[in-house]
Amino acid sequence: MSDAAETSKKKGSFFKGVKAEFKKIAWPDKTTLAKESAAVVVISVILGAIIALVDAAIKFGLGELLGRTL
Repeated sequence: MSDAAETSKKKGSFFKGVKAEFKKIAWPDKTTLAKESAAVVVISVILGAIIALVDAAIKFGLGELLGRTL
């Protein structure tokens, strides 16, 4: 068998495997997707705010320790 035919056979087998795996996926419905997306956004905003506060506190603390504004 030539290299081109063997490569083509591997590609075809790969895509058949991908198609089979896609059939196994349990896609969420609209309501679940909306709730989970909202939860991700809310948690991201909360964690972003916490990180910003910790960063500001560390910056202030280092500024006080070093006697200058950072």
